[in-house]
Parts: sequence; C-alpha cells; structure tokens
Amino acid sequence: MSTTLITGGTVVTSTGRSEADVLIDGEKIAAVLAPGSTLLGHDLAGSVDTVLDARGKYVIPGGIDAHTHMQMPFGGTEASDTFETGTRAAAWGGTTTIVDFAIQRYGERVMDGLDAWHEKAAGECAVDYGFHQIVGDVNDDSLKAMAGLIDEGVSSYKLFMAYPGVFYSDDAQIYKAMRVGAETGLMTMMHAENGPAIDAMVSELLAQGKTDPYYHGVARAWQMEEEATHRAIMLANLTGAPLYVVHVSAKQAVEQLAAARDNGQNVFGETCPQYLYLNLEDQLGADGFEGAKWVCSTPLRSKHEHHQDHMWQSLRTNDIQMVATDHCPFCMKGQKDLGQGDFSKIPNGIGSVEHRMDLMYQGVVDGKISLERWVEITSTTPARMFGMYGAKGVIAPGADADVVVYDPNGHTSIGLEKTHHMNMDYSAWEGYEIDGHVDTVLSRGRILINDNEYLGSKGHGRYVRRAPSQYLI
Repeated sequence: MSTTLITGGTVVTSTGRSEADVLIDGEKIAAVLAPGSTLLGHDLAGSVDTVLDARGKYVIPGGIDAHTHMQMPFGGTEASDTFETGTRAAAWGGTTTIVDFAIQRYGERVMDGLDAWHEKAAGECAVDYGFHQIVGDVNDDSLKAMAGLIDEGVSSYKLFMAYPGVFYSDDAQIYKAMRVGAETGLMTMMHAENGPAIDAMVSELLAQGKTDPYYHGVARAWQMEEEATHRAIMLANLTGAPLYVVHVSAKQAVEQLAAARDNGQNVFGETCPQYLYLNLEDQLGADGFEGAKWVCSTPLRSKHEHHQDHMWQSLRTNDIQMVATDHCPFCMKGQKDLGQGDFSKIPNGIGSVEHRMDLMYQGVVDGKISLERWVEITSTTPARMFGMYGAKGVIAPGADADVVVYDPNGHTSIGLEKTHHMNMDYSAWEGYEIDGHVDTVLSRGRILINDNEYLGSKGHGRYVRRAPSQYLI
C-alpha cells in the first residue's frame, strides 16, 4: 500500500478549521497531525511515497452528492451520463461519492430494480457509489421487499407525489410505505408536488397555446410544492416515519419543513444549486426554446418572489440541511428537443454533478454561508443523513481517504470548452465564474485529479453499503 502526506494546508471540517498535515496509508486516513509534528518521526515527508503541498489551500473531505440519476430512463429517452462519464465528471468537481437511484416501475419487483442498477454501475464508476431505491409501484410485494433493503445496504427509498402513470403514489400507498419506513428505519425520500393538479394545469396551458419551456414553471406552481410537502409531513407525523424532501425550491415548502422540525419531527430537506442561482424568468423564460436547458422538477422559481434568497437563508439556519444536485442530464439535440412545441414532453433534468462543490464555495466567497457550513452541507451532512459518516464525510483517522485540496486563490470558468466533463452538449452553468479551484482529488487514497489532469479510471469506485440515517433527532 502506498502512503501520501498532504502537508501545509488548512483542514476544514463542519465544526472548524486548523493548520494540519494529513497522512494517508493505503485507502485510509492514518493521522491528522499538527504542522511540524515529530510524533511519527522526524522526517515523515521523506518516508512517504507521495507528498502533496497544500500551502495556502483548504483540505476538505470529498464531496458527497446524495441525489444523482445516471442512465435514468425518462420521457422516452435516458439520462445522457453513464455511470462512467457521470462519476468521472463528479471527480473533476471534487465529489468522491454519489448516491444514485435504483428504479422499480409499475409491474416490476423492487429487488429486480436494485439488481438492474447494480449491473449498470458495477465496474464503471470512477468514485464510490450507493443507491436509494425508487418504489414506483407500492403493493404488497413491494412492501415486503422494502423491509429487506437495509440488508442490501440501501437505507432509503423514494416515493413520488408527482408523475401520475409513471411513478406516482397516492396517499394510501404513501401511508403504507411510511409504515414500513417507521418500522425498519428506512428514510422516506419524497418528491413533493401535487401531480394530478399539475397535470390539469399542464392541459389547460397547452390548450391555450402556451407551449414554451417557461410554462413548465408556471404549471408546477409553488402552491403545488407547498401543499404536497405539508401532506407528506402530515403522513410522516401520523406514521412516525423519518422524512427527507428532495429538491426543495419554494420558500413556502421550506416554511412547512421548518415548522415540523420546530415541533421535533424527523423531517429534513435538500435543495440544489439551480434553486440558489437560477430563476424562472432568466433561464426558463430564455428566448425561443433555449429555456428547455433548465427544465427540471421542481422547477426554477420566480426571482421576483425571492425564493433564492430564502433558500440561502434556510441553509444558514439549517431549515434545509444539505445540497445535492438531482443530476439528471439530457442533451439539447435529440433529447430536450423532444419537447419542441409541447413543454410537457421536455425531459426533466439539469446536469450539475461536476459543479456543485464550486457553486457552493462561491456562496462562501459571496458571504452567504461559512466555510465550515460549505463542508457540512456538501459532505458531512450527506454522510450522516444517509448512513455513511465515519467512513465518509470527515477527515479523521480511520476514515476513507476521500480528500479534496481546494485552492481559494484559484479560479474556475464553467462552460463548454472550459470546465465541462459531463456527457452533455451544453452547460446549464455556461459563463459562471468561480473564485476557487479544485486542485487535487483523492478517492480512498488514490489521486484522481491533480493539476488539471485526470488520473482516475472506471472501476475504481466501490459500492457503499449504507447504514440507517445518523442524523435523526
């Protein structure tokens, strides 16, 4: 096994920062030492295989993106990133673990869906990966299968209150699934939008000739997100199930989550970079069909309603606990353009797995969150929320050597032909400039990125068997 010493940097954790050297032995962190320490010898740097100079830079735990969709079938096509291309892009951006979604559809068995996603990912990933389980057909067989998910290292499952006819679960199905969640410790993840009402609004808009991408956001009004979020919270309250609401975009939905948490309920929420930076008018409302680039669900919200400001505030106050991407990329040509003349046929998704760490660091630079909070919402909390903490999400002896050296004096220009390794023909973040740079990325002790060079390979990433959530109240 090889040894690596990261020297001269500032180690940043969710609770503080300190000047320290990090010793890596094989795949694990062996020690975190005060600068100049002779505890392990007078010439530690001379005794290791590799020395990484991190002077003037931050040393942080590798990012964990707990919401991705690689190779996901949707809307008559499939997400354009494979597990190989998507995890390679993740590595470029300082993310060393993803949690993707295995899918059970109507008429299928839960474990067959999980097996299918194992087959897709095995031997393909550049970084470590785990799975949540989408339960798209809640029935007696599914409920029995759910009880065995934790034995498979899957401690969370997802339901949809949207997409009737595709993934939709009604209130009775949600209630039954949450009963299993409460009994087993499975985290219930919820796509909280009122799908039947949204479908009615979509039909009305199309009948009026309102077909542009802008109307995707109009049809999925914030009221539909707030209502569904409240309903999910009430069902979780009734059953005692822990609840995690994905891709929260409306400030009113945040208020529902905050109220439940104030009452001591095990309710949590994530938001995504698109809801912090992008908006209905400037992106979805772009000229012509350009707005299709930013069609996702939940949708981008109006800048005039100040949802984005509230999202940043919720990250500061912990009303929202973490940031994932909901990475579900589609190309404009041959995929997004399926919705020409009918916004409801545009595949829903934005590609961001490569840029999450940078975009959230810009929030530090802009004074919206602290340096420590950056680490917390991008690494430490995802690890705790989804049963990986100790091995992931922390720089400490015994943890996996998933480490990022980040240069606050560096610069990153995002866009095609700039910083773009996702399998997409456009960038949703074209033109964004970041006052920082991912310099070096290690996954379980192996250097994947260094000095703008990719040194990783598919097959390095391993499946992470997750325990129940370590974040419950």
